Amino acid sequence: MYKKILIPVDGSPPSMLGLLEAIKLAKSLGSKLQLVHVVNERVFVTEEAPVYMDKLIETLKEQGKAVLGKAERVVREHALEPESVLLESSGGGAADLIVEQAKQWKADLIVMGTHGRRGLRRLALGSDAELVVRSSPVPVLLLRGNGT
Repeated sequence: MYKKILIPVDGSPPSMLGLLEAIKLAKSLGSKLQLVHVVNERVFVTEEAPVYMDKLIETLKEQGKAVLGKAERVVREHALEPESVLLESSGGGAADLIVEQAKQWKADLIVMGTHGRRGLRRLALGSDAELVVRSSPVPVLLLRGNGT
């Protein structure tokens, strides 16, 4: 049924909910897992920013690798071996890259946590999960966090 499950991870508690649910599915279905972390290099540029930009981007990449490493360890603790991909975005949102990766990897399912924000917080912060659902060519399973 779901032979290839893609899991976006960002280190947040909702992301961990998605990861744990994907692990359950993979164990019961014999699925492969691919962990994806998006480094969004879109930052506010000021006159001083060019001096620090390279360092900032490198720091974001290192943090992304750490998030993937932690998620890999969790998967391995459940006797599964994941694939991992670090994606970089310099302009668009994470959702577009997640959907594109699902297409390229030929995922059968995307499992992700969502913060469950509502109202003004959702409008102000956006919802990558909602955008993934709207544009994904495959089913998306959302695990709702506590709304923070």
